Amino acid sequence: MTTTTPPDRLCADPNSKFYDAAKLERGIHVLLDGKEYFDVEEYCATEGWVRLPAGKARTRTGRPVTITKRGEVTVRYEDI
Repeated sequence: MTTTTPPDRLCADPNSKFYDAAKLERGIHVLLDGKEYFDVEEYCATEGWVRLPAGKARTRTGRPVTITKRGEVTVRYEDI
């Protein structure tokens, strides 16, 4: 059974409770205020924010340092 609606919140970090490998492998397009972002670390469509990496900076654990942008978030799968 294939769903056509992406999850409301999804994270690329495997340690997060919002991580789902199957949905990430399917491919997700995230648009914030009409502009598509390809390097989104996490998003929440209902709250209207995305987390993006801040350059090449990394934390002590190796995860990218992120910034949060707010606006109208639209999410869809690549294959639709």
